[in-house]
Amino acid sequence: MYLTVDREWQNFKDYPFFTVADVAAGRGIALPSAHVLCNRYVEKGYFIRLKKNFYVLARNWERYGGEDFFRISNFLHVPSYISCLSALSFYGISTQVQQDWYEGVTRRRSPVREVQGVRFRYYQMKNQYYRGFVRREGYFIASPEKAFLDAAYLHFLGRYPLDWDSLDLARLDKEMLVQQMDPFSPYLKDRIKTICKI
Repeated sequence: MYLTVDREWQNFKDYPFFTVADVAAGRGIALPSAHVLCNRYVEKGYFIRLKKNFYVLARNWERYGGEDFFRISNFLHVPSYISCLSALSFYGISTQVQQDWYEGVTRRRSPVREVQGVRFRYYQMKNQYYRGFVRREGYFIASPEKAFLDAAYLHFLGRYPLDWDSLDLARLDKEMLVQQMDPFSPYLKDRIKTICKI
């Protein structure tokens, strides 16, 4: 199934995703023709549509792992960063492992997005809480302490189910945690200090 398209799209094999404009430039065709070509390749199963005018090679999708999906999660909703259980599992702070489910934080409302059975969920946070993340390997992710605070904040608002028993809180940097708590309410700070024995 993939042999022909692999030869034709060799230049895209290392792209996490590509645009219709990339296809037009790569094939030396007009943009309308590239749209037709992309639609045809989606129908044939060679391309997967991430969102309007953006695609990924189906063969690449089959071998993608966590960090590849972190990049796609950031891309599907801009701006956003990986947080909550997705980040806590990545850092080894939670024993829970999410299968085909990635969580991010954003400053505006966003629906859950699903692509080929992989779900991307985004939690809206106020601007003053949209901080405490870093860029690594082409994606944005919360620090371990901020991922924990995001999850706890959402949990205490009744918007997030958090399994406290799955968390290894000893792995958190207490000094960094106190710094990251600064913009949050006194209520959340008191609860976190009690839970983390700060």
